[in-house]
Amino acid sequence: MSSHQQTTSNGTDEKSVTKKVLRKGEIWFDDTKDDLEEVHRVMDSISSNGSMDSERLTPRNKTKIGKYIAIDCEMVGVGPNGESSALARVTIVNYYGVVILDKYVRPIERVTDFRTEINGITPKLLATSHEFNQVQREVADIIKNRIVIGHALHHDLRALLLDHPRQMIRDTSLYKPFRKITKGKTPSLKRLAKEELGMTIQEGCHSSVEDAQACMMLYKKHRSQWEQLKYKKT
Repeated sequence: MSSHQQTTSNGTDEKSVTKKVLRKGEIWFDDTKDDLEEVHRVMDSISSNGSMDSERLTPRNKTKIGKYIAIDCEMVGVGPNGESSALARVTIVNYYGVVILDKYVRPIERVTDFRTEINGITPKLLATSHEFNQVQREVADIIKNRIVIGHALHHDLRALLLDHPRQMIRDTSLYKPFRKITKGKTPSLKRLAKEELGMTIQEGCHSSVEDAQACMMLYKKHRSQWEQLKYKKT
């Protein structure tokens, strides 16, 4: 698959995915001069009911990955009592929250706990899922030479059996100003979304799309300060 395609594992076409993922209030841009043209182009594509009219988006809007991506994975349990985790779904969104990749993955090991109440993953979903090696290659191609944003990213990268340069990772679970919220402890993404963004996520089953978008929003809100702190460290 080209890294510029928006793909879903359940056969949903690009247009329906765009309308499902992008709703008014869920499209985020920098207020920099360079982004203004893109802002107006996309905002003009929002219909009166708040959904995105993908037919009016330019190819650049729909397919550009850009320098920054956010990733989130959902896991199922493998091994005795399902205590170990294996990749079952991976989602990547670009800087604007647009889904670049969203696929269910067939775990290498036998699933002993689908964790459906947490991740919404069922045997039926995985029955038509993608091979691990295929998805791993696609993810590797997308994240190469890009800034990767996520929450507790070491779990996601480990599930994907991938590495990424430390200087190109922005982990919302490790960002020190966020850790002040929990007095030095690791904050949950749900709490960060609530306190930093005023939005509720992970109500019921988790969504890797929603979580990846929340991570990107958190990074974008604090990007300037975040990059300054990283620069001071180096």
